[in-house]
Amino acid sequence: MTVPDVPHRTPEPAPSRGGGSPWRTLARALRPRGSRSQVLAGVLCGLLGFAVVVQVRQNQVEGLDRLPQSELVRILDQANQRTEDLEREAAALEATREELLSGSDQQQAALEAATAAAATQGILSGRLPAQGPGIELVIADPDAQVPALVLFNVLEELRNAGAEAVQLNDRRIVASSYFLDGADGVVVDGGLVRPPYRWIAIGDPDTLGPALEIPGGAMSAVRNNGGSGTPRGRLQVEVTATRSVPEPRFATPLPADEG
Repeated sequence: MTVPDVPHRTPEPAPSRGGGSPWRTLARALRPRGSRSQVLAGVLCGLLGFAVVVQVRQNQVEGLDRLPQSELVRILDQANQRTEDLEREAAALEATREELLSGSDQQQAALEAATAAAATQGILSGRLPAQGPGIELVIADPDAQVPALVLFNVLEELRNAGAEAVQLNDRRIVASSYFLDGADGVVVDGGLVRPPYRWIAIGDPDTLGPALEIPGGAMSAVRNNGGSGTPRGRLQVEVTATRSVPEPRFATPLPADEG
């Protein structure tokens, strides 16, 4: 009996349990799977970021938003006035420059410019008295409770508002002036200054006075510390106190023949 030949078949590999190739299985394992808690956390993070952005923008304009419309108008007017003053000053300087370069009368123009500069420097340094429109402010402090820092803030407000010359009681205030709390009261430039504090400042009275009365500003601090006073605009005030310029300690003036 002849047995028929049966063709030999190679057994096929069993399919993998995960289905597909190993690379596909690995890709499925690495695929992110979002749960409800993860989605909720993402939404909360987005809302938190939005709230932070809104709060930052609100804080940036909060200071101006709290001011009344009249105060905002006044601040804008001050800024415009200051801009106009700077433009006029720039135009005057440009005109002086043109006169010096024109050659028509250089010597006279140079002399006038030097004289004006010397007068300006003399006023700024405190060597010369000054007069002009400005304000007068008398701060009453019967219990001597107003500290030196508050008086210094008054000075800073005056400077920021464009004061050209300032006097406190009988003392001329200059760029190097300092205020300290001493054992017997406020010390200004090494000397004791007692209340009432009488300020005289030369500048635009319509700018200096309101600058001191800004809500939360210098005069608010004065009143919060037991003092009182109101700045008064004047068409003419006089800064009579002067001071000598000390000899330089760390510099030597250049000799005239080497200039």
